[in-house]
Amino acid sequence: MAEVPMTTFQPASADEVLDVVRWAAAGATPLEIVGGGSRRGVGRPVAAEHVLDLSALSGVTLYEPEELVLSARAGTRLAEIEALLAASGQELAFEPIDHAPLLGGEAGQGSRGEGTLGGVLAANACGPRRVKAGAARDHVLGVHAVSGRGAAFKSGGRVVKNVTGYDLAKLMAGSWGTLAAVTDVTFKVLPRAETEATLVLRGLSEADAAHAMAVAMTSNGEVSGAAHLPETVVGKVLSGGLKGWRGATLLRLEGFAPSVAYRFDRLAALLAPTAAPERLEAEESRILWREIRDCIPFADGTQKPVWRVSMAPSQGHHMVMALRMEAAVDAFYDWQGGLVWLRMEGDAEAGAVRRQVAAHGGGHATLIRAPAALRAAVPVFEPQPEALAALSARVKAQFDPLNIFNPGRMHA
Repeated sequence: MAEVPMTTFQPASADEVLDVVRWAAAGATPLEIVGGGSRRGVGRPVAAEHVLDLSALSGVTLYEPEELVLSARAGTRLAEIEALLAASGQELAFEPIDHAPLLGGEAGQGSRGEGTLGGVLAANACGPRRVKAGAARDHVLGVHAVSGRGAAFKSGGRVVKNVTGYDLAKLMAGSWGTLAAVTDVTFKVLPRAETEATLVLRGLSEADAAHAMAVAMTSNGEVSGAAHLPETVVGKVLSGGLKGWRGATLLRLEGFAPSVAYRFDRLAALLAPTAAPERLEAEESRILWREIRDCIPFADGTQKPVWRVSMAPSQGHHMVMALRMEAAVDAFYDWQGGLVWLRMEGDAEAGAVRRQVAAHGGGHATLIRAPAALRAAVPVFEPQPEALAALSARVKAQFDPLNIFNPGRMHA
């Protein structure tokens, strides 16, 4: 295959992907791997002139609702997957975030099309239910892929018991396309909750909200989502139920209707000394949690830096308070394991963010949205300790020794 400058390759089969990668490997030619493009703006700018576009690699290849398993080609649109699952009363339980609104697109839309199943795995995407259900890596059962050596491989299978030995499928989760070109993915799916409701506490301070969420998460209420929207953020969600509120602390309950009603009443009684509990019903609750999942409060059409910080939940509001002494920052809290979303007013606060996270127990700070110049100038992903960085480098060398896949996206 002769080299053509600035080429976009759009293979329609796994064999064609293998041909393109073998050509690239033969000449040590870098490739940018994209699917729907909805997450293309996350990470450092990729240093590649050629694009391996997997969006034509589409279609569900296996769906067995009784076995709770679904396989599809990597370029299959996520909206197609979700519609198919919903028709059978099932879902991807980890509710993957849609990055498109935050990065300037429309919900469900990337720069050229919709988010894809392969992109979900590459980003290890998840939503507020991570606190209960985990992320994409916890639900992937198997992959077919092509390594940077130009070799096709598969890992895992279509049932959990087939995942033995080295679970390479999980290595693909969160690798942002830097290890292999994934062509097919198999996920475990789960039944969708019959209904849901959200318990809301009005007007709490960030410290009081952190305490209330801690009480709720350690109760037997089986909370599947916990978030706090401060007064500066609560008016920016699109759903109408919270308009005019001076902050809102949100606790989601899902399941069969009688169970949700019983747990809601128990949790309301437990939290009544903190504030008078209110209730959002199923449809309004679903809309609200989708907006929290997709970081809609900061999807303002700008390129102002947005950080996703994972740290100890009890330290999140302390970190934000300290950061506000150094920089202009807006924040809200999604307790899927201690998640804080930050929107900065300027481009020069990367050092302050990481310094304050480190000073409050440590964690991971990822720059999700920023102008390309800033993404090229600072570490977008949390810098790894020396030993872990060395291990990551060895893994990269085994899968992609010539560094042809998305070079520069995760590290300079």
